[in-house]
Amino acid sequence: MNSVIFYRALAGGGLIGIAATLLLWLTGRIAGVSNIAGKLFFTIAGDRLWRALFLLGLVCGAGVYYVAFGDAPVARAHFPAWLLAVAGVLVGFGTSLGSGCTSGHGVCGLGRLSKRSLAATAIFLSTGIATAVVIRHVFGVY
Repeated sequence: MNSVIFYRALAGGGLIGIAATLLLWLTGRIAGVSNIAGKLFFTIAGDRLWRALFLLGLVCGAGVYYVAFGDAPVARAHFPAWLLAVAGVLVGFGTSLGSGCTSGHGVCGLGRLSKRSLAATAIFLSTGIATAVVIRHVFGVY
């Protein structure tokens, strides 16, 4: 593995951990992005500011990374749009069904030693691996 990529990933993981910890310490809230985004417009006014700032920080953080390093992930132009739409709907359904997303369960829940989050993360990973195998070997999309 390229050492530059390794250190960038390590720094990114550390920043995610710090952000999740600070949010929990300062607000008592879990940094589950789907919950934060999903309740941005459907909650009391006083609860919107921290949600908006957290989501803005995600977007700005990606922008800072791009300006600093000049390389952003490249989208696969040949990937079928219909498959992306289906994937988006399934991810949204799974997030709702699982009462959280990978950031809520995988980062914050595992950090709090939640058994429910351990089960959810195992299901996320298993489903993701199975989906990648089907998309690649059944649909032939790379």
